Amino acid sequence: MQIAVTFRHMEASDPLRAYAEEKLERVKKYIDEPIDAQVVLSVEKKIRHRAEVALVAKGITIKGSEETNDMYAAVDAVVDKIERQLKRYKEKIKNHKPAPGRERQVQKTVFAAESIDEGRGEPAIIRSHSFPVKPMSVEEAVMQMDLLNKDFLVFTDDESEAINVVYRRKDGNYGLIIPQTS
Repeated sequence: MQIAVTFRHMEASDPLRAYAEEKLERVKKYIDEPIDAQVVLSVEKKIRHRAEVALVAKGITIKGSEETNDMYAAVDAVVDKIERQLKRYKEKIKNHKPAPGRERQVQKTVFAAESIDEGRGEPAIIRSHSFPVKPMSVEEAVMQMDLLNKDFLVFTDDESEAINVVYRRKDGNYGLIIPQTS
């Protein structure tokens, strides 16, 4: 496990770094493959101690953050949160194993529009990204979207093999877009 600890608005502390690394070692038992962990410890207004953790392992990203008035308590709370997410993820994976080799490749493109006042033409592509889309159930897609802290997720339905989109609605519920074939 590779752990990078970053300190913001506070002095770097070796005991605090060692404490965060020691606590994060607990999550190794949930994922077998190498794990990259990014820990950001910050202090705001001298009383708000914030700990943020981003784990990347085995094709998933799990993020968590906690804020208390003690940095050690914030580290404990965020590691507990990450551990709960990993347990939930591990349980879901145990219940659902997709067939290997059924992944699809999806191309993502981000457009940037010029200001209307400037009178420029078409929007320009500013970033393009391809990524594999693995087959999963709607419930697993919602869980993965929550783990990634994203507002939407493109996935392949494991039963129909159609590309679907699950998204978070403004009212806190989830929506599902299923394209129809004519």
